[in-house]
Amino acid sequence: MKCLVTGVAGQLGHDLMNELAKRGIEGIGTDLAPAYAGIADGSAVTTMPYVSLDITDREAVLRTVEDLAPDAVLHCAAWTAVDAAEDEDKRAKVHAINVDGTQNLADACKAADAKMLYISTDYVFDGQGTEPWQPDCKDYAPLNVYGQSKLGGEKAVSGTLEKYFIVRIAWVFGLNGKNFIRTMLSLADTHPELRVVCDQIGTPTYTFDLARLLADMIVTDKYGYYHATNEGGYISWYDFAVEIFRQAGKDVKVTPVTTAEYGASKAARPFNSRLDKSKLVENGFELLPPWQDALARYLREIGL
Repeated sequence: MKCLVTGVAGQLGHDLMNELAKRGIEGIGTDLAPAYAGIADGSAVTTMPYVSLDITDREAVLRTVEDLAPDAVLHCAAWTAVDAAEDEDKRAKVHAINVDGTQNLADACKAADAKMLYISTDYVFDGQGTEPWQPDCKDYAPLNVYGQSKLGGEKAVSGTLEKYFIVRIAWVFGLNGKNFIRTMLSLADTHPELRVVCDQIGTPTYTFDLARLLADMIVTDKYGYYHATNEGGYISWYDFAVEIFRQAGKDVKVTPVTTAEYGASKAARPFNSRLDKSKLVENGFELLPPWQDALARYLREIGL
């Protein structure tokens, strides 16, 4: 099997390429840089085939997919700077990457008769209530530009293809990039006390674990919408921060505050990011390990 993976300079794309290599699945990575620009950790991704590709360049996407003839495209590339997406001068670019770029890839997959796996987000929902969101729920009401663009990407995939997986994730962390854990650890070096939001509820997703699930998924024909985060229960960002410092052995006072008390950000955030993952089990996929265990493994990877 041959897989084309977009966004390999990011957290998930990097881990996914490594997971494919472990399984003997041919992987070809793409991103904007002329050469692979992720972490040089000696892992398989640094030696696997790589092609530079701008997914907003429709002709380049169609030509690349036709030339490479992959059996599947795993689309991890996206604009993910949530607050910056709200800026008036950035919105066209966000749409071009997250919606038009996804449409280009979906059209290329259709022409090549290839499967497509699209990474989406809890932000496609309005984040209200306390019940976990079901993967087949269509009550979309994104609160911000980023969520609107990712929903546009979902519709591009589902409206173009029959052989697709749409996998929504939340609170992502991995080795190859910035994330909440790195931010907390960095702040702990200069701040004895931190205020962290306690009324936004969800579950973290470790890209190392998610990559295993996606590799399991792409070799099947169990198409449709899925939710995937680590197990271990629903928590707040405050809960996550407390556990990060506990496991890292950092003496930092963490004060819980509401979103209103913390102060408004450019982009509205969902309060309810609980994602129901029972559909994974129903289709024979293995759930991700508890987030507490994932955090411990991640901290060891970064030397703590």
